[in-house]
Amino acid sequence: MKVLVTGFDSFGKETLNPSWEAIKLLPDNIGEHRIEKLKLPTVFHKSQTLIESKLQSDVYHIVLSVGQAGGRFEITPERVGINIDDASIADNEGQQPIDKIIQMDGASAYFSNLPVKRMTEAMKSKGIPASLSNTAGTFVCNHVLYQLGYLQDKKFPNLKFGFIHVPFIPKQVINKVNEPSMSLNTIVKGLTVAIEAALVLSEDIHISLGKIN
Repeated sequence: MKVLVTGFDSFGKETLNPSWEAIKLLPDNIGEHRIEKLKLPTVFHKSQTLIESKLQSDVYHIVLSVGQAGGRFEITPERVGINIDDASIADNEGQQPIDKIIQMDGASAYFSNLPVKRMTEAMKSKGIPASLSNTAGTFVCNHVLYQLGYLQDKKFPNLKFGFIHVPFIPKQVINKVNEPSMSLNTIVKGLTVAIEAALVLSEDIHISLGKIN
């Protein structure tokens, strides 16, 4: 199978994005499966356009997008993307949509069709801090996850898609008091393990990974 893994360029006040730094270090093959890498701009809609263009150019069985979630302690597969852009900061082209529907003919939300609980537990079994997330925010990360669901729904019915958030890496938190971080090597290992679990493409496991808040 062929897997497309996407990460973002830096945004806000950051000079790098751990999602892309980690993706650059992923192997080109996991077992017999080909891993291709795509850097996305942290820009509403343009990010989706690049993914769609890539999907039209070749056959990909899985698209896994990865983004930065500063403040999180763990690697967090996302369960769902919602049909709203509500940006607290501008994207890298100065756009700051507030309460904007992403796709007028789209569902209210799209759930990842990857085995997100299996992926989470696979990382934890290797000693990698991980948890399942039920919110991808309302910035470009959620936008991309939602757009992947929309593309699968409208144009690429056989596509498996998902999103994973990763923490800051240590060099990003030198001047950030009490901000968690994770080593780049651990993030790379976690993403590799998660992709391996996704490639099995079996039914997800039914265990409680929900949260009270």
